Amino acid sequence: MPKTKLDEFDLKILEALQSDGRLTNVELAERISLSPSPCLRRVRRLEAEGVIERYSATINRTKLGLGLTVFVEVKLARHAARDAERFGELIRSMPEVLACHLVSGDADFLLEIVLSDLEQYSRVVLKSLRNIEGIQSVHTRFVLETVKEHAHLPLPPTDVDDADYS
Repeated sequence: MPKTKLDEFDLKILEALQSDGRLTNVELAERISLSPSPCLRRVRRLEAEGVIERYSATINRTKLGLGLTVFVEVKLARHAARDAERFGELIRSMPEVLACHLVSGDADFLLEIVLSDLEQYSRVVLKSLRNIEGIQSVHTRFVLETVKEHAHLPLPPTDVDDADYS
């Protein structure tokens, strides 16, 4: 899929909406110094092109009782496409799994899982995950402290060719 061309106003819109997805069009237009009609056209274009996929709320995990975050490395016994597809289907059905990435290195997949406590960890990871057919090994890393957690994507400068990344 080709990269979407974004100008200065598009990037300002994306930055503002990443910070506050509940901005009204008028508020957004004021924030980026554009009149409301062209601002709305740009937002709708960004949505139609799939640059803006959806809007959501950021929820405090701890206040919901989800104070345990683990990263789980999973290695499959075989590297058949069917095994990876079946594993992916099972993982997508687990609401505790926030992210699943196919990775390089010793593991095949890296999962980010949020849980309430060690008891839930035992049920989800030790009992459910390890019982999936085709898994060779599971290694867990417990998050002791989150140093940085940010849902905002780093937006490129408007003129990438002239950007100085030094």
